[in-house]
Amino acid sequence: MPRSVNAVASRARRKRILEQAKGYYGKRKNVYTVAKNIVEKGMTYSYVGRKLKKREYRQLWIARINAGVRAEGITYSQFIHKLSVKGITLDRKVLADLAMNNPESFKALVDSVK
Repeated sequence: MPRSVNAVASRARRKRILEQAKGYYGKRKNVYTVAKNIVEKGMTYSYVGRKLKKREYRQLWIARINAGVRAEGITYSQFIHKLSVKGITLDRKVLADLAMNNPESFKALVDSVK
């Protein structure tokens, strides 16, 4: 009985990995065993990066809100506390956008919670 190998599937598997490694430098882009390791590591980094992105954006929003409220003579933590006491449910993304792009409306919001 002749030896049966599924060349179609194994070639497709290798091709998929090498297509994902397109743009890498040196052997990383055209040697399957090297590309496989690098693509796998890259996928791990992309997964972690999606989690870190949320963390970094929240830090940015907090920094922007803090800069905006300190110009009005109040700290970030006091501002957030007063917002929750007043029942204003704007998230940090919206507050940071207001602080950056609409300083007059942000000032009115800060004055309303003071």
